[in-house]
Amino acid sequence: MSNCFPDPPPAAASPPQRRMLMKKIKVLVIDDSALIRALLTVIIDREPDMTVVGTAADPLVARDMIRERNPDVLTLDVEMPRMDGIEFLTRLMALRPMPVVMVSTLVERGAETTLRALELGAVDYVTKPKIDVQRGVENAAHEIIDKIRIAAVAKIRSAVAAPKLLPPVAAFANHRSAADKVIVVGASTGGTEAVKEFLQQMPADSPPVLVAQHMPAGFTQNFANRLNVLCPMTVQQAADGERVLPGHVYIAPGGRHLALDRHGGHFITRILDSDLVNRHRPSVEVLFRSAARHAGPKALGVMLTGMGRDGADAMLEMHQAGAFNIAQDEATCVVFGMPREAIAAGGVDLVLPLEEIAAAVLDQARRAEHPRFRASA
Repeated sequence: MSNCFPDPPPAAASPPQRRMLMKKIKVLVIDDSALIRALLTVIIDREPDMTVVGTAADPLVARDMIRERNPDVLTLDVEMPRMDGIEFLTRLMALRPMPVVMVSTLVERGAETTLRALELGAVDYVTKPKIDVQRGVENAAHEIIDKIRIAAVAKIRSAVAAPKLLPPVAAFANHRSAADKVIVVGASTGGTEAVKEFLQQMPADSPPVLVAQHMPAGFTQNFANRLNVLCPMTVQQAADGERVLPGHVYIAPGGRHLALDRHGGHFITRILDSDLVNRHRPSVEVLFRSAARHAGPKALGVMLTGMGRDGADAMLEMHQAGAFNIAQDEATCVVFGMPREAIAAGGVDLVLPLEEIAAAVLDQARRAEHPRFRASA
C-alpha cells in the first residue's frame, strides 16, 4: 500500500487562510449504497461552499480518486466490499492523513467501531438511518453539512505521528483535597481522544471528574467502558443521584444532560432530560453552570477541543464563582472553537497544551484557595 495514496499537498494553509483561498470544500463520498451516494451528493452540492468531486462504491476506487481529485474531506462508510472502512482509514491516516467524516449505520450500532475510527483520526461521525433512508438522510442534512465544514478546518494528525502515551501524574496523595474538589470537563469535536489523553494522566486517587462530551445516546456507555480499561481512575457512565467520589470519572449519558448538585454535604450527579442547550444534549453549559452554582471555588474547569461556544458563558460563571479554569491551546486542539470562545468570554485562567493540563489541574486541586483570592487577600 506504500504507493496507494499521493503525498499530502505541500505547505498547507492555516485554517483562516484555507477558508479564504478555498472557493469550495471538495468532498469525496465513499459508500457502497448508490442511494446514499446520490443523497449525499444532492445535500452537499446544494451548499454554496462545497461540492462533491467524486463518489466511490468501495475504498479501492476511492484510493484512485483521492490521487486524481485531491479532495478536502472524505465521507466514509464502514461496511463496504473489498476493504472495510476501518482498514481503509487505518491505511489512509498512516500514508495520507486527511479529514474524514464517518457516515454509517454500523457506526450507530457499533460504538466500538466509532471510537476506533476516531482513534485512528476520523474527525467526526454521522449515523445514517436504517429505515426510510431518503427522509432520514435529508433530516440529517444540517448535521452532515456542519460536520463536513468542521472537518475541512480541523487539524489532522497522522496515526504514525500520534503522541506516545504519557504516564499518569504522580499520586495525588491529598485525600482531604480530593474529597473537597471536583473537576468538570467539556469537549466536542476531537474530544473523545482529548478526554482519553487527559484522563490517562490522572492518577487513581484524583478528585472526581465529571465529563460532558457531545455524543448521542448509545455511544457513551462504550466510551466509558473503553476509558475505564485505559485510565487509572474508575470511569463510568453517570447515573442520577450518585454520590461523586474521588478516584471516579462520570461521563454524561448520550442524549441527556449531566449536572452537579449537593445533597447532605456531598456532591451528587443529576441526569436531566430537559431541552437542548446550545443545540446540544449533553451540554457543557449545563454541567459548568451547575458547577458554578454548587461547587464555586471548589470546582476546576477544563475546556477541551470542540466547535462552537457551548460552555463559554458558564465557564465565565465558574470563574466569577471562584473556580480555576484551564483551556486547551490552539496548537493541540483538533478544532479550537470552544476553548477560544471560553477564553474570549473571560472565564479562563490558564491556556495549556493538552499534555500539560492534567498536571496543572492537580496542582491547583492541591491548593487550599484559588491563587486569585490569595493574591487579593
